[in-house]
Amino acid sequence: MPADRREDVLISASALAGLLASDQAPSVLAIRSPDTVCPRPFQAAPRIPGAQDAEMTVDFASPSHPRDGARPLPDVAALQETVRRLGLRKNRAIVVYDHDGNLMAARAWWVLRWAGFTRVVMLDGGFEAWASAGCAVVTEASPPPVPSDVAIQPGGMPELDADSAARLARSGVLLDTRIAPNYRGGDVPPGTPARGHIPGAINVPAPDTLTPDGHFADLATLRSLYAATGADGNRPVGVYCGAGVSAAHTVAALMMLGIDAPMYPGSWSAWSADPSRPVATGPEPG
Repeated sequence: MPADRREDVLISASALAGLLASDQAPSVLAIRSPDTVCPRPFQAAPRIPGAQDAEMTVDFASPSHPRDGARPLPDVAALQETVRRLGLRKNRAIVVYDHDGNLMAARAWWVLRWAGFTRVVMLDGGFEAWASAGCAVVTEASPPPVPSDVAIQPGGMPELDADSAARLARSGVLLDTRIAPNYRGGDVPPGTPARGHIPGAINVPAPDTLTPDGHFADLATLRSLYAATGADGNRPVGVYCGAGVSAAHTVAALMMLGIDAPMYPGSWSAWSADPSRPVATGPEPG
């Protein structure tokens, strides 16, 4: 049976409140995105006291490129500048959260771990869990942190490219974490990227891992959800989505079960931009 690694991935609102009141206070990042429920100006959004704003689409991604997808991994030099500006240090824990079921925060969680930060967790339930627990909330922007001189070390999380994702779909378990209509695909106008999925990929939408109030489901539920696909810790598992965002969320869910799954950062947006790549449609893996 895979190990229980929930505490390697998540922190509760009460536990975070306790840490913030101690001499072990972590760095806290509020992960925003203009295409979610937190539009600009970010500074006016309710926040955990002391939380620094970071934008998922800018700080944890590069501009779109057909070869690399809609949300490529950030340029290493740019990411190093970002983490230094945010005051992140490898000897200090980092907590990331958002207002959207941690679907945005998970991308930051994954990128920071990829960059060599090992003490990164998500606030389970996100901002809503914090506010619902009666913890302190402020609306004013946090003072900027003292910049760090940290050096990042890319490669801390396993990755797939298009070829290895295709092989894994045949030899192991490749999970597609998009919502079902995007997975099923279908006809598109001429000149539009194909819709559908990588042949052999199994659809488990990332939101299926959440409770109605935005927390991750309990481990037994997650284990059952993934075991039904063959992702039970006995076969290699990989993950992709549309652009490497919700897939990071599923990587986190699998890690809680002791399954270390590589992510295909380019995901469907990179795969579908290459007309030589096969496309499966419909509700079955194909």
